[in-house]
Amino acid sequence: MTAKKLLKQYFGYDEFREGQLELIDAMISGGDVLGIMATGAGKSLCYQIPAMILPGVTLVISPLISLMRDQVQALAASGIPAAFLNSSLTEKQWNKAVQNAKNGMYKIIYVAPERLFTSSMTELVCGLDVSLIAVDEAHCISQWGQDFRPSYLDIPKFAAGLPVRPVLAAFTATATPRVREDILRTLELKNPLAMVTGFDRPNLYFEVRRLKDKYSSLVRYLRENSGAGIIYCSTRKETDSVTEMLLEDKFSAARYHAGLSESERSKSQDDFLYDRVKIIVATNAFGMGIDKSDIRFIVHYNMPQNIESYYQEAGRAGRDGLPSDCIMFYARKDINTALFLINQSENPDEIARNRKLLNKMEQFCETGDCLRRYILDYFGESTDDCGNCGNCNDTSEEIDITSDAQKILSHITRLNNANKRFMFTHTADILLGKSDDFTDLSTFGIMKGTPRSYIRKLISRLTALSYICDDGYLSVTPKAKEVLYNGAAVTMRGQKPEITTKKEKPPKVKYNFSDELFIKLKNLRLEIAREEKVPAFIVFSDATLVDMCQKHPRTEEEMLTVSGVGEVKLKRYGIRFIELLCEETPASAPGETKNFTKELFMQEITIENESIQITRVADNFNAVFLKYGKEKITGAKLNNLLLEAGYLIIENGVKLPTSRGREIGIITIRRNTERGNFSQCLFGAEAQRICAELLVITGD
Repeated sequence: MTAKKLLKQYFGYDEFREGQLELIDAMISGGDVLGIMATGAGKSLCYQIPAMILPGVTLVISPLISLMRDQVQALAASGIPAAFLNSSLTEKQWNKAVQNAKNGMYKIIYVAPERLFTSSMTELVCGLDVSLIAVDEAHCISQWGQDFRPSYLDIPKFAAGLPVRPVLAAFTATATPRVREDILRTLELKNPLAMVTGFDRPNLYFEVRRLKDKYSSLVRYLRENSGAGIIYCSTRKETDSVTEMLLEDKFSAARYHAGLSESERSKSQDDFLYDRVKIIVATNAFGMGIDKSDIRFIVHYNMPQNIESYYQEAGRAGRDGLPSDCIMFYARKDINTALFLINQSENPDEIARNRKLLNKMEQFCETGDCLRRYILDYFGESTDDCGNCGNCNDTSEEIDITSDAQKILSHITRLNNANKRFMFTHTADILLGKSDDFTDLSTFGIMKGTPRSYIRKLISRLTALSYICDDGYLSVTPKAKEVLYNGAAVTMRGQKPEITTKKEKPPKVKYNFSDELFIKLKNLRLEIAREEKVPAFIVFSDATLVDMCQKHPRTEEEMLTVSGVGEVKLKRYGIRFIELLCEETPASAPGETKNFTKELFMQEITIENESIQITRVADNFNAVFLKYGKEKITGAKLNNLLLEAGYLIIENGVKLPTSRGREIGIITIRRNTERGNFSQCLFGAEAQRICAELLVITGD
């Protein structure tokens, strides 16, 4: 039966896609092949149809158990006899599959590369006529790829050890020219037909969103867009957190990462594949080989470590050819997370290589040029601007950055001439005048006051235009002379920032008492706290000490008028403070002080790094209010503001943080006491700042 008849009979298609028939004919004729085909372009058909035509068995080397299972299920549904051999099988199932294979019941057998040289596999293949070995996700064989699997290096040795070397076929969706060369060389393909059908997926829309509040933006996107989708997170912790918030906000979601049990991962995957849930939140452990055609969106909640990973994951959207979204939520802290993960390797060469790949990913997120063109250029294809990405649709003004470009190019040229190539941070430090070296360089401090983020965008733009080579370290290219000497203009979408000059720190506001007295009270508080082995604020808050300084109580009755001093604390601590105050002379009337403003309040409040109770937040604010004779704020008032702003809710009479509240650092602790169970909210640094901003906004 011909390949075209098999295509119709078993798969229901009338025509082959680009490149498929050429690759199939080459394999049937006994030739090795390398197929680079975009996700959804039909790579699997390229080896499944030859498997039906060639005598004997086809072995498909596949990296993931879930991929094997899905492929075998799909083949069985099409009437093609296939099986997989991996660790998910029980001993009984394994033995049955092996016996069926020996009896010639399968045309296609999927196997993981790690099992190639096991005794059971060696015994099996000795009795089989293996006519074709198809290597799926072949980029895993390259150390320059994003999913390097050392066991893939055993494939050539395995093939050579068979009684007759079979045809070797390698397939992948994402491979740079360097990775393609690595696949050809390492797999030892013989005079192969190398077919690159193109990386472009015209139905996919690409956009990078630079965000601070990622979760709120995610919720808005999900409410505006229906259909199935994947949300990729860089860590297991963030995967769990995002899933929990989505479930609380009534979205149909499940999670998937390597920290879950195999049964939970399988359930999440099946629920997604069978539309029991619409959204799956996952690390990059999910998705390779997932054959779900109706995924309408891929959201990267964090920036991936390299372009290959990003494009492979984004390519899981819209495999049915319908319009689909690939949205990246980008924040600068994503780079730190990626660097942390990269630095877990003990191989310095691997770290250096992955940092260069990360650098390309960062440039993608920062570029103002066509995102599709950037991706295709990375994989060695050229194209015009697509008109279907966030940057192409950006209506912001095109600004002239020639002058700033000349400063940067001149600066890097001078460093290069001194045989110095630095990474972005050190290069920018010298431009901003914040470095201790190269102070005699003429470009030292030439961009002082310029936001570092703007310099980063400029360098990304100049790199995209090939004026700068950025392989982790910056250098100018010969093309830079066009801007430096030949009058070439450089433009970029966006807005030029204002250049700031160094601001003098405002003079410290004087209290209505001597600073020395306040310090003495704090020292006494610390002494008592150490004696009782409690935090200092447990004794008295700063606000209480401020009020002591202003009222200067000398008797127990006067001490009880101080904010924060009750009868218990008076008896426990108050006497020692009265003794100290009696030794001090009350301050005279205060001199000229700065008028109280909202800006001054935001400058002077204490923000603690630990999570604290709302009453302690109020105490820290009152230390400023009392200092200027303003009315105190209560914890109850702050809670009401948080309720109105949507950071807290009340359920069954208990205050609890919403998903927005958790995102800014409001946590809940639950305690069991003799009086029963109770919940309490604690507020992290960001939540404390939000409380202060709410006070400023409301004018309280």
